[in-house]
Amino acid sequence: MKNNILIMLILGLVTLLQAVSFSQDTESFDPVTDDIASKLPTLEVLIDSALNHTPEISIREQQVLIAESKLKTKKIEWTRNIGMQASAGYGNMYNYSTSSNGSIDPLPVTSTRYQNQFNTSLYLNLPISTIADRRNQLRLARAEISQEELSIEQTRQEIRQLIILKYNNLIMTQKLFRIKIRNFESIKIKMELTETEFRNGVISLTEYTNVATNLADAESNLEMSRTEFLNAYMILEELVGFRFNLFNSTR
Repeated sequence: MKNNILIMLILGLVTLLQAVSFSQDTESFDPVTDDIASKLPTLEVLIDSALNHTPEISIREQQVLIAESKLKTKKIEWTRNIGMQASAGYGNMYNYSTSSNGSIDPLPVTSTRYQNQFNTSLYLNLPISTIADRRNQLRLARAEISQEELSIEQTRQEIRQLIILKYNNLIMTQKLFRIKIRNFESIKIKMELTETEFRNGVISLTEYTNVATNLADAESNLEMSRTEFLNAYMILEELVGFRFNLFNSTR
């Protein structure tokens, strides 16, 4: 686990250096004439940066560490039922006894001696249920670690898929934006000709109104396409954790 974290840190540093280098080398970008795919880092760099940037993977890795600690605790939990006791003592011991020598009253005999005492004991208290359930508890703890590790891999896979989708979505929204620009420019030119024809009485008011409506719709669609393109651009930036610096006024 520690090796995995070290590898992730190294990959994060490499990705950060690549991102910084990319930001410094980025030239001005025109979304109408330039292909944004040629201005972005490679897809693999974007994916690696996103994997190091997302906090969810860090949370999962911490869960693995917690599960591993629980497993270690389970392995030594049985030692709670083993212990040792010791005691020491020093004092006088008095013995009192009687003996008969044929006389009427027995002859009392008293003796005194000094004695040191030191006792130790080892106890083992393992309930049968604890012994029987220990293997099951260890198996559950290992399964929890495996589950968290699989969860990390699943999260990584989901992030890879998400970055691929957002990357291609950004490219697609730029292409649609370009199409909407061309459509708007075409209708705009047509509108200029229509105005001239309308003033000269060549076309009716209805035809003029239809072209004007088409121009308004094209302009609205163009603005929506522009917003979608910028949203896709900024979302991808947030996911990978660094700025592409292709626009000066996207914030």
